Amino acid sequence: MENPITELELLTLNGRSKSYLRETAKWSQFLAIIGFVGIGLMIVFALFAGTIFSAIPQAQAMPFDLGIVMTITYLILALLYFLPVYYLYQFSSKMKTALLTKNDETLSDAFEILKSHYKYVGVFTIIILSLYALAFVSLIFVGAFAS
Repeated sequence: MENPITELELLTLNGRSKSYLRETAKWSQFLAIIGFVGIGLMIVFALFAGTIFSAIPQAQAMPFDLGIVMTITYLILALLYFLPVYYLYQFSSKMKTALLTKNDETLSDAFEILKSHYKYVGVFTIIILSLYALAFVSLIFVGAFAS
């Protein structure tokens, strides 16, 4: 009986698999470029948030400077969004190179980067869901004590 790990090492990509990976690389590059454009727009908005919110009369009535809060918020969001978009772009580049050069090491690197992308998105999703759950439970307690 053969070792399962040895069997996996003999895994080869047929024409259909290569075609699917090529198409996946193209779409991931498209999504990464759109992501970089979105990050750029977030940064531009963050830079002009102070000017934008100082022109709104309701924003001036707040006890804090809404422009600075929005600037910091959008810069943080841009930073959080950068890494998964960068991973997606790197996956696309490495996958295209691996398929052109038929290099197994580059193919492995591409899948490692894709794993990192999904791991980042997964951990970030868990954090956001946890914050939502915490907010929900907090609202229940506040509602119970306010009555």
